[in-house]
Amino acid sequence: MKRNRLTIAIASVLILIFGSLLFVFQVRQSEVAIVTTFGKVTGEPKKEPGAYFKLPWPIQTVCRMDQRIQNFEGPFEEITLADQNILFVQVYTGWRIADPKLFFPKFLDGRVDQAEKTLSEFVQSARNEVVARHPFSDFISANTNQLKFAEIEKEMLDKVSSKVRDYGIEVKFIQIKKLGLPEDVTKNVFDRMQKERERLVAKIQSEGEESATKIRSDAETRAANLLSSARAQAEQIRGEAVAEMMKSLSVLEQNPELAKLNLKLEALKQMLKQKTTLILDQNTPPLDLLNNVQTPKTDQGKK
Repeated sequence: MKRNRLTIAIASVLILIFGSLLFVFQVRQSEVAIVTTFGKVTGEPKKEPGAYFKLPWPIQTVCRMDQRIQNFEGPFEEITLADQNILFVQVYTGWRIADPKLFFPKFLDGRVDQAEKTLSEFVQSARNEVVARHPFSDFISANTNQLKFAEIEKEMLDKVSSKVRDYGIEVKFIQIKKLGLPEDVTKNVFDRMQKERERLVAKIQSEGEESATKIRSDAETRAANLLSSARAQAEQIRGEAVAEMMKSLSVLEQNPELAKLNLKLEALKQMLKQKTTLILDQNTPPLDLLNNVQTPKTDQGKK
């Protein structure tokens, strides 16, 4: 009896488990689920993670699709540019399912591989069309300001996005992965890049020399102005000194003896500034001033 009860309990649990698998399905964080009833989409896509109710197969089926960003690389192919140069270009694309209700009927059971194949055709077509409109210098140049990778990638992205909007696909990015040159033109390209670099160096040197010449000219002009100003000040000071000298001469002309005495005193002062021994005649000016100088007599006999 106990064994029968255990068997019934185990059978009940198994039935419950299988029943839950038939009537309940789970959606993960990275998924979106579409429920179809006899092959037709029923209700809204289930985007939130969790458990949901459904009727058992074949009445209802669940199609799960990955909502994460998918990416793929295109072929490395030759394209003729606007200036008739040849360039090998490879791009890679990132995309995701934006609208599951549009995506599901466009591709059998929402198959990602079919969507990627269709999207790849659109990307290659846009790549060939956009790249062919640009010259070689937009892709490879010694002057980085001429490169237009961002503009070219945006043109491709806009063109593809407009085509896949009705497929429920959102293209996140289309970027250039690799560029290549045919072997017969590689040397010519590098020679041209070298010449462009040399022209750029010559331009920078010319601009530097022009700036140096301007700086030297400004410095010489300032120096000339400073010298002119200094000469003017010197002439002014010299004129003031001459004026003062003339005033002094006019005074000394009135008393020539006083003038001579002043000259002799100044000369004597200059001679006696330093410790110097001179042997001169006492009548030699300005020592003749000392002839009439009396030395004080010392008291004798004092002890």
